[in-house]
Amino acid sequence: MCEAEKLGRAVSPLLAWYRENKRDLPWRRDCTPYSTLVSELMLQQTRVEAVKERYVAFMRRFPTAETLAAASEEEVLKAWEGLGYYSRARNLHKAAKIIAAEGFPQTWVGVRALPGVGDYTAGAISSIALGLPAPAVDGNVLRILTRFFADPRNIDDQTAKKHFSALLSGVYPPQAGEFTQALMELGAIVCVPNGAPMCGACPWSGLCKAHAEGREEDFPVHGEKRSRKLEELDVYVLKCGDAYALEKRGKGLLSGLYGFPLVERGGPSPAEGELLAEKRAKHVFTHIEWHMTGRLVEVPARTAGYLWATAAEIAERYALPSAFKAFRIWLK
Repeated sequence: MCEAEKLGRAVSPLLAWYRENKRDLPWRRDCTPYSTLVSELMLQQTRVEAVKERYVAFMRRFPTAETLAAASEEEVLKAWEGLGYYSRARNLHKAAKIIAAEGFPQTWVGVRALPGVGDYTAGAISSIALGLPAPAVDGNVLRILTRFFADPRNIDDQTAKKHFSALLSGVYPPQAGEFTQALMELGAIVCVPNGAPMCGACPWSGLCKAHAEGREEDFPVHGEKRSRKLEELDVYVLKCGDAYALEKRGKGLLSGLYGFPLVERGGPSPAEGELLAEKRAKHVFTHIEWHMTGRLVEVPARTAGYLWATAAEIAERYALPSAFKAFRIWLK
């Protein structure tokens, strides 16, 4: 049996399983093109559990592309606070302005042209919201399919994604959105990324080659992992009266976001004052790991060059990246 035929036979049992077992997720309740764009950008590199409440709050604040387009960047970043990867929020804001002016694109090519939308996200939006037979191939889908076929190709190679996208394109049913979400769901709750897959609950257990051979955990095959760059930093929470110093970061990580003054470990303090507290923390980005020593310093005057804001103003207006979460306890 060829790969396409075997995968074609797997469509119906997967759809039946999905209808019976799918999770109740907020973005599945009212699936519009705009809401799907919001949820898919939020879900990029962020866990479902972390997104659920934030998605509901964001959609309550910005229920349409027009309301999001009319908001300031600071409002959008504040609503995104805690989700990380803030370039996604900026791209969503730009996309909303395009949609508000021109309407939502109705083709994969048009969706793919929106800011922040790559091949996977374009496939997800096009199939889920527009009903187009557009594959959405990410790590979850690659894991499922390499196990299904016991395929040893390196999934970090773009040719693997192209291969499986082409295979899926040939078997997409009329229920395009359901099929895309069923693949996502299978990878999220059964053919899981960490730990042993729950093959007893899988609608594909009788078709999966890796399962038949008892080799489920041999797949997928990855290339060599890149090691993270380690950066040692000092974080200064400067306090003057009831106000705290914030700086807007330039190029690089967290570009354009407000945070506490940051210097390389052992570098000069940005202001002289009384050390009130000190603690260590770390934050892991995709390819960089920050090891931070935080210092709460009371200063006699507001140093020029910073934005000074009270704890209440910071909570209401300014999006502090989660990298600084450990030091927010000092804001009173």
